[in-house]
Amino acid sequence: MSTVTPFPQPRAISTEVPAFDRDPTAHVIASDAEAIEVAKALAKEFAVEAAERDRERRLPAAELDRFSKSGLWGITIPKAYGGAGVSHATLAEVIATISAADPSIGQIPQNHLAALDVVRVTGSEEQKKLWFGRVLRGYRLGNAFSEARSKTVGAFETTIRPTGEGDFVVNGQKFYATGALFAHFIHIGAVDPDGNVVLAIVPRDTPGLTIIDSWSGFGQRTTASGNVSIENVRVAPEGVIPAYLGGVHPSSNGAVSQIIQAAVDLGIARGALNDTIRFVRELSRPWIDSGKEAASDDVFTIAQIGDLATRVHAAEALLERAGHAIDTIADGPTDVALDEVSVKVSEAKVLTTNVAILATNKLHELAGTRSVLGQYNLDRHWRNARTHTLHDPVRWKYFHIGNHLLNGVSPPRHAWN
Repeated sequence: MSTVTPFPQPRAISTEVPAFDRDPTAHVIASDAEAIEVAKALAKEFAVEAAERDRERRLPAAELDRFSKSGLWGITIPKAYGGAGVSHATLAEVIATISAADPSIGQIPQNHLAALDVVRVTGSEEQKKLWFGRVLRGYRLGNAFSEARSKTVGAFETTIRPTGEGDFVVNGQKFYATGALFAHFIHIGAVDPDGNVVLAIVPRDTPGLTIIDSWSGFGQRTTASGNVSIENVRVAPEGVIPAYLGGVHPSSNGAVSQIIQAAVDLGIARGALNDTIRFVRELSRPWIDSGKEAASDDVFTIAQIGDLATRVHAAEALLERAGHAIDTIADGPTDVALDEVSVKVSEAKVLTTNVAILATNKLHELAGTRSVLGQYNLDRHWRNARTHTLHDPVRWKYFHIGNHLLNGVSPPRHAWN
């Protein structure tokens, strides 16, 4: 009889809190154009030590302070509440721009931004004023949503119950908690007594809340996407957001979550393509049979670069189209409109996923053997693409797109579609 050796269980690495500004003051961005210009400037800065941060797994707490203080974490807040209310096409471009420099930094605000859309759609007027105001001042939200041991990614065992004293208590265990280690507030996905999923937002130092840096993934290494332990954590009423309403009624919630994920993958593809071009120009040797003096003159390499650039630009176009489509359903979407937007976002997710994996793989094929040397750490692009694109598999995107077009079946409504 054969025996099966169980997979080793993850171990806690650290509960040490990274040093970051606990009382921030942020700039307030006023327009789409300003958001993109600020993102470009930050991307240049973040790119400088991206390879070293990945190699050393040096957590980007200081970079995140600069990122959120720039105002970019508040750009989706509606103008009525003091934000820029930028287009979702602009949001996607901002995330892609940052992710081309360092996709770990680009991914960390994803759950923060998705939570803001949940607050916008399902929160009360008082909750919107409270949480939007805090974000505009520079406070960050961190994710405690997914669970490692539940049956599916959308199933939750974490519970929230009224205490009888006017507040609530939450208990559970979370994993894939991207952003939590660096956050001022943690939004916890929990199931209420009626079986509905709500967000419970609490200060990071709330008693009973423990954030554990146990992320050991080979990619997206500095996201610190580890565990959150929640033991009798008390939540005030203003922190309980009825997130389930965003799925009961047509809303932008799922599409917003997805377009940010797609933008991270587009950024990875851009970064890989840029590094491929630079490496081939500066360091690669021409292949022996090419008869060329420079690797950049190799006709097959030239053709492959042209192919990759075309695919990246196609993904950019679909991502921009998806962003503008989300804009049309921000307020009062219909079921029909939401279905069409979901399809557009899924199509963008398919292309950004595929081009991220292709571009990061082609980097080494075209740049040659010396591109795998540790001193360059270029394999981080492939590791990041392969890791991040596992978030929601595109094999299901193809199915939902086709099932809607052929059979009129509405795509699912959740954060993974």
